[in-house]
Amino acid sequence: MKVIDKIALLLVIIGAINWGLIGIFNFNLVDTIFGVMSIISRIIYILVGISGLWAIKLLFDK
Repeated sequence: MKVIDKIALLLVIIGAINWGLIGIFNFNLVDTIFGVMSIISRIIYILVGISGLWAIKLLFDK
């Protein structure tokens, strides 16, 4: 597995945990740490989204 694949997978996991916390406890960890829709929060959300798209590729790798 390439380094970029591992980074993408890690960001997807972070995003999944954050969504789990939102769904179960109505608690947004990213916004709590970095501020609601701060520039850093927005960058994290963008990177998680891009990582999710990259993870689609991982489904089809052999």
